[in-house]
Amino acid sequence: MKDAMNLSKFLRLWNIAVVGLLWGVMGCAKIKTQVIPKEPEKTFVRLLQNESINSRLLNNAINYKVLLPGNYARSKDSYPVVYLLHGFGDNESAWIGDGLIQYYADIDSAANGQMIFVMSQGFNSYYVNRYNGSYPYMNFFAYELVPEIDRLYRTKKNPQDRAVMGYSMGGYGAFILPMMHPEVFNIGVPLSISFRTDEQYIVESQNSFNSQWGSIFGGFGMTGQARITDYFKQLSPFHFLDQSNIAKYSGLKILLDCGDDEESLHIPNGTLHNLMHDLKFSHEFRVRNGGHSWQYWHGALSEALKFISYGFSGKSYPENPEDVSIGNQITSSQYSLENLNNSSIQLGIFKPGDYSLNNNSYPAIFWIHDFTGSSRAANATKVLSLLNNSMVAGTIPNSIVVEIPTGSSEITNDILNNIISQVNTNYRLVKDKKGKVFMGNEQGGVSVCNLIPGVQHIFNGFFLFNAKLPTNSKAIPGNYYYLDVTDKSDFYQGNFDLFVDIRKNGNPYEYRVRQGTSSLQSTINGLNQSLFYLSQKLKIL
Repeated sequence: MKDAMNLSKFLRLWNIAVVGLLWGVMGCAKIKTQVIPKEPEKTFVRLLQNESINSRLLNNAINYKVLLPGNYARSKDSYPVVYLLHGFGDNESAWIGDGLIQYYADIDSAANGQMIFVMSQGFNSYYVNRYNGSYPYMNFFAYELVPEIDRLYRTKKNPQDRAVMGYSMGGYGAFILPMMHPEVFNIGVPLSISFRTDEQYIVESQNSFNSQWGSIFGGFGMTGQARITDYFKQLSPFHFLDQSNIAKYSGLKILLDCGDDEESLHIPNGTLHNLMHDLKFSHEFRVRNGGHSWQYWHGALSEALKFISYGFSGKSYPENPEDVSIGNQITSSQYSLENLNNSSIQLGIFKPGDYSLNNNSYPAIFWIHDFTGSSRAANATKVLSLLNNSMVAGTIPNSIVVEIPTGSSEITNDILNNIISQVNTNYRLVKDKKGKVFMGNEQGGVSVCNLIPGVQHIFNGFFLFNAKLPTNSKAIPGNYYYLDVTDKSDFYQGNFDLFVDIRKNGNPYEYRVRQGTSSLQSTINGLNQSLFYLSQKLKIL
């Protein structure tokens, strides 16, 4: 009996042990087969806003931001880099906030390709080394920041794949960095370069000179010629760009852009263009309507990024822009020739389509037409067709156009008065100067300038396109000028001199420097851009 009870107890204990073992084995098996969830993938961030580099040269941490291409995370490609420089008093956030660089980069990315953008904290350094060696910012930028970016990101590491673009103080940086370090940067896009000619530098107010220039370029507290230190000369393009060393810069690609309403920067920017033109330093130069503002710089970004893209791809930038479309040609009934009384000159007379349908008086454009090397009829037809289509579209008021050929006979005041008298007699023109403009292209522009003193009481504005103006051209005070010239024109200095005098006199004006060479098509391109201003001067209400 006792043995039976012991056996029963043993069997119960055995069953408990076996069941426990089975549960343990099953539990272990369950753990082994359990799927461990993967760590979620990190979200790709294009805009890295809180980056910094510990600079040994500056003995400080320098902040920067990076905007990566949209396809960076999905690609293994390497990318060219654009370094964006801010202006005096701004910081590395300016290009992201006010500059809207991500928007402008993305809208043209299909045509321009993908790029990495880097925005560094530049302080008020003018992106150069301080004259006394105490703050070598340029060395930091070229020798520490660029290598760091190349180490951290998939960049193309050749100078041809690096560009610098900046505005104001950053515009100077975008010019000086490629000039001083062509082994690092090949492309520069300076927007509204903040710098000074020697003449401006000498007369700068003492406070402005000390705070903005003297502490960086030397001469702090100095006046007059003493401000032109040796170090200033080393970093002034008006000194270091000379015929003896120009070859070392020949591979650089530079696009300058500066508004016609800049308070004082129109002088150094235009002077720099003229100097580079004199030296046959290949570059692009633009002047558009506007001043020192993001509104102006936004208007530059589309072409600036296109220019940079051409540089990255190794392609030459086009010498001329795409031709403006002229549209439908004028009919034979709208344009006719008539002899000028007591003269061998034949005037071309254009009448708008509704001229014969009413008895209204019309605004008028008097145009001195230089057709040298081409056909007068062909040229006139193109220009008049553009104007006629603009009238039909309502862009400018319906107007009579008087075409005056210039060639062997110089247009004198007597001849012009004769023309005006005959046209007033034969056609219905508005009586006063409001609604009348005087226009000329190439040599015709020179004639217009020479004739202004005798006819300023007759015309409401003077429009010049690629005028072959001599140097030191002067403006007649009180008159409105629309001055348009291409950046490859041989008469860049005369046009710039006239612009400077216009600004000095306080004349109302518009000034444009556009892409291209002198040609009839260039005149048409410029005329097309002037239509809004032409319309204002032709309005009679």
